[in-house]
Amino acid sequence: MELIITEKNNAARRIADILSGGTAETDRRNGVNVYRWGGKRCIGLSGHVVGVDFPDEYNDWRDVEPVELIDAEVEKKPTKENIVRTLRLLARDADTVTIATDYDREGELIGKEAYELVREVNEEAPVRRVRFSSITDNEVTSAFENPDDIDFDLAAAGEARQVIDLVWGAALTRFLSLSARQLGDDFISVGRVQSPTLKLIVDREREIEAFEPDDYWELFADLQTTDDEAATFEAQYFYRDEDGNEAERVWNEADATTAFEALQSASQATVERVSRRTRTDDPPAPFNTTQFIRAAGSLGYSAQRAMSIAEDLYTAGYITYPRTDNTVYPDDLDPEELLETFADDYNFGDDAESLLGRDIEPTEGDEETTDHPPIHPTEDVPTKGELGDDEWEVYELVVRRFFATVADAARWEHLKVVAEVADHSLKANGKRLLEPGYHAVYPYFNTSENYVPDVEEGEELAVTDAEMEDKQTQPPRRYGQSRLIEKMESMGIGTKSTRHNTIQKLYDRGYLESDPPRPTRLAQAVVEAAEEYADLVVSEAMTRELEQDMTAIAEGDANFEDVADESREMLATVFEELEDSREDIGDHLQQSLKEDKTLGPCPECGSDLLVRQSRNGSYFVGCDGYPDCTYTLPLPNRGKPLLLDETCDDHDMRKVKMLAGRQTFVHGCPLCKAEEAEEEEDQVIGDCPECGEEHGGELAIKHLQNGSRLVGCTRYPDCDYSLPLPRRGDIEVTDERCEEHDLPELVVHSGDEPWELGCPICNYREYQERQNESGTDLESIEGIGAKTAEKLSKAGIESIDDLKDAEVESVAADVSGVSEDRLRTWQAKAD
Repeated sequence: MELIITEKNNAARRIADILSGGTAETDRRNGVNVYRWGGKRCIGLSGHVVGVDFPDEYNDWRDVEPVELIDAEVEKKPTKENIVRTLRLLARDADTVTIATDYDREGELIGKEAYELVREVNEEAPVRRVRFSSITDNEVTSAFENPDDIDFDLAAAGEARQVIDLVWGAALTRFLSLSARQLGDDFISVGRVQSPTLKLIVDREREIEAFEPDDYWELFADLQTTDDEAATFEAQYFYRDEDGNEAERVWNEADATTAFEALQSASQATVERVSRRTRTDDPPAPFNTTQFIRAAGSLGYSAQRAMSIAEDLYTAGYITYPRTDNTVYPDDLDPEELLETFADDYNFGDDAESLLGRDIEPTEGDEETTDHPPIHPTEDVPTKGELGDDEWEVYELVVRRFFATVADAARWEHLKVVAEVADHSLKANGKRLLEPGYHAVYPYFNTSENYVPDVEEGEELAVTDAEMEDKQTQPPRRYGQSRLIEKMESMGIGTKSTRHNTIQKLYDRGYLESDPPRPTRLAQAVVEAAEEYADLVVSEAMTRELEQDMTAIAEGDANFEDVADESREMLATVFEELEDSREDIGDHLQQSLKEDKTLGPCPECGSDLLVRQSRNGSYFVGCDGYPDCTYTLPLPNRGKPLLLDETCDDHDMRKVKMLAGRQTFVHGCPLCKAEEAEEEEDQVIGDCPECGEEHGGELAIKHLQNGSRLVGCTRYPDCDYSLPLPRRGDIEVTDERCEEHDLPELVVHSGDEPWELGCPICNYREYQERQNESGTDLESIEGIGAKTAEKLSKAGIESIDDLKDAEVESVAADVSGVSEDRLRTWQAKAD
């Protein structure tokens, strides 16, 4: 029996389908899919199924000092017990084992881990390695016909990264968390790659905060031709600076006013110079990982989301491997043949046809590597209905980028007109697209034109209007995620496979907020502490050096042990600096943690009001003077609060935004919300079905201090009967009444179309029935929306109980866009 091992379940399913000609059947062993046909078995892992960790005796944070982790033994432990158990079971009976994990450093390490698990139970079976850049019939078949050996040097480089990141991350995280007395789920995370990345973001925020704007003025005039077909266009005032260059910004208000008055009083301008030129606009280079993330970012996708979609498209066989530095197509790629694949497609056929029948010379970028080609579509073309909306949008981006790289250059015509008005100069720059070239098939770049009429030198133009705008210089912009990844790449921080994950970790751990990313006060404090007491922690030079060492391992020029030992020596040097300042570091971090949670002064005692978390996990606003002051304010019972910079004019209190998956919403000032709820009168709509007949209880629309609304009994707390209402929108009580419950029909006005809620009792009953029928009770868990619940349902997760019992690795492999970390978070909330 031949055992084939892939990196993930969906890759195993597709490879089994290709190699079996669609005849493979599926068995379930220990909750893991095993695909079988003939004398072959195929199993998908879930990435790393074993991980490096310290022995159990090092796990007690209070008994083991962080510095002891530097030289602690590191061992491998199964992280996916059911997959490891199934792999060993299959490996015992294998005559041949084929490793078909992804072809990169991480994939090679995963393959080596699988090799070691096989060897634990089967020392005789030959183990071979197959490599491919797309999971298509041709590439997979060819790879299995030409197997190779595992590259143990490449795997060792990945293993070195694992060990180094474990030791650095665990030791520093434990040190800072203990120093700040910040334990449990709110520990302070530090990492070899994430800390220099965080410093990049913090440094940019410092530039923004330190920026002092300068005033300047810009002047414009509307000019009009005097022929029969009069045309008006805008021209901008300019002058020559000290270096003789054209300058538009006037830094002296008096000079600006003088020029403006001259323009305002003038009636004519004389054309002094007209220059025309054409410019060739070359097509873009093929996609590597960084440029793909940048292009996807322009469509609104985070780096993490873009790569997640790309990986799904790769596994499905629609695009090549998305983790690559290469920007030069390989010699064995026939662009014309690939274009012909798209020629008959409904969505791309016309554009593909327009590119055929020409001499095709694909563009090339600066990087040429031999592991994977640039990202491009394969000959397997899906229909639009086979992909979700996001997947299709990203797939189309990849297809059209390929089209662009084999298209003609575009040509622009530029026209510059310079005119004189009373010794003052004006200029207008026009451009129009003469030949669209690649823009016709790649509509992601700006092709807007600017009209300037074709005037002649010496021609007189009418001055019809003048305008002076006062402006200020602007601070540098925050890095967008794609720009940040480019910056990390240029500085040698991380790799193409890890950069987007690093940014996501910074978000997940509360160091970043908003998009473009902005550092929280805690993030700034961590960077400040590192800079003052151990600069190596946030040094890009250190992490770049280690990245180079790991590349040397992959190329056989260094060995795992030497690089790991060198990294431990670096870390020991860091701790020599940290240990003497432990108390100062802790105080600094604690103060910053408090600042991130402070809303404003307590209206009763003047102490700080802080965001606090109750024992059951809900958030509320409480006084820092507790127990002497017990003042509290409620917060919405759904989501995690984020404090905004905007403050309430009435209460000098920061406003709150609730982060609840896609249901993010601004709550506003908690004290305003509480006061509004107190002022809002309950609107009685009928009798309470629980106690109305016996005690005279009535149902009323109630507004709670945390911003929620409900239909509840007026006899609360003696009667706690209640029904939920939407949080947002105006509620209209209509004259229509429910025949069954004698309650008015409700309509919610929110957005363009009103929502007919109907009788609140009937509405809630229908909602419960839908839950029982389709398992949409999943949507009651924060972060799971309707579309995600539908995806989970297709993977067999139809209820909260299913989610609790689910094998995280298997579900994450089957459900697009749902990571293992997110699933574990949802499982914890379900419990």
